Amino acid sequence: MLEVDIDHRLGTFMLDAHFRSGLGLTALFGRSGAGKTSIINAIAGLIRPQQGRIVIDGSVAVDTERGIYTPAHRRRVGYVFQEGRLFPHLTVRHNLLFGHWFSPDRERRSARLDDVVDLLGIGPLLDRRPARLSGGEKQRVAIGRALLSSPRLLLMDEPLASLDARRKDEILPYLERLRDGALVPIVYVSHSVAEVSRLATTIVLISDGKVRAVGPVQEIMGRAELYPLAGRFEAGAVLAVRVAAHDPRWGLSELAGGFGKLVVPRLDSPVGTALRVRIRARDVTLAAIAPSGISALNVLPARVEQLVPTAEGALDVQLRLGDERLLARVTRRSSEALGLAPGREVFAVIKTVAIDRGNLSGSSEASGLDDDNEIFDI
Repeated sequence: MLEVDIDHRLGTFMLDAHFRSGLGLTALFGRSGAGKTSIINAIAGLIRPQQGRIVIDGSVAVDTERGIYTPAHRRRVGYVFQEGRLFPHLTVRHNLLFGHWFSPDRERRSARLDDVVDLLGIGPLLDRRPARLSGGEKQRVAIGRALLSSPRLLLMDEPLASLDARRKDEILPYLERLRDGALVPIVYVSHSVAEVSRLATTIVLISDGKVRAVGPVQEIMGRAELYPLAGRFEAGAVLAVRVAAHDPRWGLSELAGGFGKLVVPRLDSPVGTALRVRIRARDVTLAAIAPSGISALNVLPARVEQLVPTAEGALDVQLRLGDERLLARVTRRSSEALGLAPGREVFAVIKTVAIDRGNLSGSSEASGLDDDNEIFDI
């Protein structure tokens, strides 16, 4: 468990951060300049908060009232920066061992090295030097070095920001494996809605130095009123689903969730695979009565929860869809014609071809990250 309760002034900027998180990947999400990096620097010990408390895995790192301040080198926190920051004169193996030397678990060093190399798929790189690595490979090595210091917490400050789309696709599956298999809590800074939707277990939404919301990825991404706080990101909800069936005749797959069923282009994932799918608000059409004689295969009963005006003069409609939330973007004229208001029963129509299958995690068909609807392994 990580506990952060701090207040800190940086010039005219006031940091007011209060949240809790546990295992998995906690994404500090928000626009550039919101204070995300300052928060993880305080966790790492690179900033000394003027007031507050930070607890890492039950150990108090900061408590200003009690005069406790643990220096950075004693916190057992791994830090991965935007660039790999590898030692250029050392091979990958020796860059990894640099982190290994700081591990307090000296008896299990060899086994842990092998485990990390396997987890990150960097075995073939061990004898290379950083100059011969791609950007994604450098970041994997940097992550491995941080893990081999046996951290109680791993901090990642926009580790994909310096990579192009192809290199991001290269490293994302390894970040998912790290989230699910390393048993080290991760705090991950990002302003990319696609990264956060794919990777986060918990989202901490930060705006102007303050924590505005904390919760599971589906809960936070499904709240229409939060998007203006995160910057100019396209609204879109994240649904938790499992592969229910495949239809080879028509090249389709059926996904099932707490909301019902969703038909998408054919996936390679076996039946039973847990997935996430992100659906953009602008790809959802609303109807007052169940439509018939249309090409869209996904017509889902829903209930309006709230309407949030957008900067473009439209409305983002937050819908309750069984156990999940969905967002739809409509004009004010359409809203009035449909009589949209909290509690109104409607039907959400989603075109099958609007749900991109190109970013299925682990697939050789993976394409670049953008704000399209995407399907991810979880």
